[in-house]
Amino acid sequence: MTLTREVPLIPAQSALLFIDVQNFSARRDGGEFKDLPAKELDETYGWFFDRFEAETLPNMQSLQAACRQAGIEVLYTTIESLTLDGRDRSLDYKITGFNVPKGSWDGKVLDAIAPGEDEIVFPKSSSSVFVSTHIDYVLRNLGVRQLVIAGLVTDQCVESAIRDACDLGYLVTQVTDACLTYSQARHDNSLTTIKGYCRQVSTAALIAELEGAAE
Repeated sequence: MTLTREVPLIPAQSALLFIDVQNFSARRDGGEFKDLPAKELDETYGWFFDRFEAETLPNMQSLQAACRQAGIEVLYTTIESLTLDGRDRSLDYKITGFNVPKGSWDGKVLDAIAPGEDEIVFPKSSSSVFVSTHIDYVLRNLGVRQLVIAGLVTDQCVESAIRDACDLGYLVTQVTDACLTYSQARHDNSLTTIKGYCRQVSTAALIAELEGAAE
């Protein structure tokens, strides 16, 4: 038998994970950006927000709907401390200056892809959701072997999740146009760098695959 990453999803053993699609990092008035002058925000992050709002977020919404329709678990992780002052954060987050207080608006998933009543959200305080949450334990309890990953940002927390998921034995599918970072060059470089760890597909291709499996 030839081992390969190019394995179509089996819905009963699959889950979709959204990385950091939250008010803090996906809104112009979110905590990561709210203190920037308007000109600096536009010059530094204008491309990111324009692309996110026009393409990436609609793709995420389509992906979420298709996975729910197929009976695939939809999960979320957000940057959010377990404390108000962020004393539990990773050293890296402390150095960076990230603190999303427990229970804050910044820590909530965007309303546009709001979790369903019985969908799971993992607050994390490190780049990789597998380091600072019990997601591996939960995925194994759910019987998940194939993990679909989308979210923000491609070359940071998304890459971290893909690498760790692969090392823990999951087959990973990255939805390339449902991920985004702060420039096209960075996004493209990340996709090339991480390609050896996962299957890469577009939103349209994955939805077509799920629709075909349901026939």
